[in-house]
Amino acid sequence: MSSRWIECVPNISEGRDHSIIDAVVTAAREIDDVAILGCEPDPDYNRTVITIAGEWKPVAIAALALIKRAAELIDMRNHSGNHPRMGAVDVCPFVPISSDTQDDCLKAADFVISDLDGQIPVYLYGDASTHRTRHSLANLRRGQYEGLQARLTGGEWADEDTRFPDSWSGTWGTAEAKFGAMAVGVRPVLVAYNVNVDEAEPVASKAAGSIVRSSGRLLKSPSGEKIRARGMLDSVQGMGLPLPSHGICQVSMNLQNFSVTPLHIAFECVRSICADHDVDLCGSELVGLVPLQAMLDSGLWYSGDSNLSESELVNAAIQGLGLSNLDEFNPQERIIEWAISNQLGD
Repeated sequence: MSSRWIECVPNISEGRDHSIIDAVVTAAREIDDVAILGCEPDPDYNRTVITIAGEWKPVAIAALALIKRAAELIDMRNHSGNHPRMGAVDVCPFVPISSDTQDDCLKAADFVISDLDGQIPVYLYGDASTHRTRHSLANLRRGQYEGLQARLTGGEWADEDTRFPDSWSGTWGTAEAKFGAMAVGVRPVLVAYNVNVDEAEPVASKAAGSIVRSSGRLLKSPSGEKIRARGMLDSVQGMGLPLPSHGICQVSMNLQNFSVTPLHIAFECVRSICADHDVDLCGSELVGLVPLQAMLDSGLWYSGDSNLSESELVNAAIQGLGLSNLDEFNPQERIIEWAISNQLGD
């Protein structure tokens, strides 16, 4: 691989109107020296995950083109969906892929926020954050789009350290109402992973989501005292959601460190919890791309054979995790290293 490759994984708040999705993706695709590795609309979440790869400057320019096109075409005043969000481009993370590209990602984030120059409210998160309380995307997204106007105009807000964007116009006007706000950050490779649960209403799914996620459950005493009980898995965000288009539910997870909590451990933990509710799983799905090592680790778990080739281990992971149950999983397109090599060369 190129020694300076990074990814950008913008999530836009549109998963149903393909004319808008295509126009937004085309804005990034037209930039030279970048590869569009993925575009995955989800009509239930009303959200699309887009993956851009290349060296930092072209990727940052492509991200800006995408953000500006989304600002023209997506109106958050009309948006609804099952996934937490606060803006037309809800989140725009830069991710190091080649070794020693963390600083390249930080430069890309700075390039984007400098070019926008307050046109859009932008919060910096992850390794680009300006305060420890702003590191977590969940903290910054609290209140979602619906709570944004009150948040930015002096309304009730629990944490003043996270109230205001790192860059914005300073006023709430038509542009802010239309776009909302965006989080730009730098983070390690995050695996967005959904486990499919064979139930129409998210009962077992919600239970599993609250048990496996690292933050666990918030418990209340009769007097109103609150305490948080830690979850089962480390470096995992998760929640149970319905998936009406398929008549099932999902435990939607972000595996923030797949070497700490691998795909197969997340899958099998959800399977175990749902089994306690007499509910079966029906495979799982990856949103966006996945590192090769994550697939090899799961392939070894399910096959038990360390002598298999990389391709054989990947196939064992696909079968064991049921990754093709909803839609075909194409490893040449969905494994980061293979997809970049196929488009940009070694």
